[in-house]
Amino acid sequence: MSVKFKPLADRVLIEPAPAEEKTASGIIIPDTAKEKPLEGTVVAAGPGKKDEPMSVKTGDKVIYGQYSGTEIKLDGTKYLIMRESDVYGIL
Repeated sequence: MSVKFKPLADRVLIEPAPAEEKTASGIIIPDTAKEKPLEGTVVAAGPGKKDEPMSVKTGDKVIYGQYSGTEIKLDGTKYLIMRESDVYGIL
């Protein structure tokens, strides 16, 4: 999971978790009904702001807002880049 991308300031690069394929009872969810995942793994983190160091680090599993971040594609993989303030918590 090595990406040659370094976020600036208080931004983090997150690899979203894959969307659920089945419900708990075994029903297969079609692509049109899948919900956007709300958790992922931090792939890279910036150094933080001058007065606020970063509280997340590479490898942390995090939960973030449903409409947070900007989707980008690096080396054929989709990632989200967002500010640390859009991350709700670490799992």
